[in-house]
Amino acid sequence: QVQLVESGGGLVQAGGSLRLSCAASGRTFSRYNMGWFRQAPGKEREFVAAISWSGGRTYYLDAVEGRFTISRDNTKNTVYLQMNSLKAEDSAVYYCAADISSFDRACTRYGCYNYWGQGTQVTVSS
Repeated sequence: QVQLVESGGGLVQAGGSLRLSCAASGRTFSRYNMGWFRQAPGKEREFVAAISWSGGRTYYLDAVEGRFTISRDNTKNTVYLQMNSLKAEDSAVYYCAADISSFDRACTRYGCYNYWGQGTQVTVSS
């Protein structure tokens, strides 16, 4: 069983920055591919960013490319999402997720992920 706990959400003005963290349980975190998704009210959950277990592969939603950066620290069992130049349309609940596949991959599909956190709210005021 893998437990994921997100933190770092909050209220920020447009153009500001936030860093989300996701702490994972388990001794094999270094072999988990990790992803971030978000869900705004009335909308489906959408992919935001992913990083492979090696860290060698990353992938981003086009709308956040160049503004968001996903990274991981395997010594801390933590994955991060640095969000810069935030826009009102980035407001959502952000979820981290773990893909325990043996493949070193940065998957964009919801179905790749086996475990999910409870989410952290990000609100960007315009």
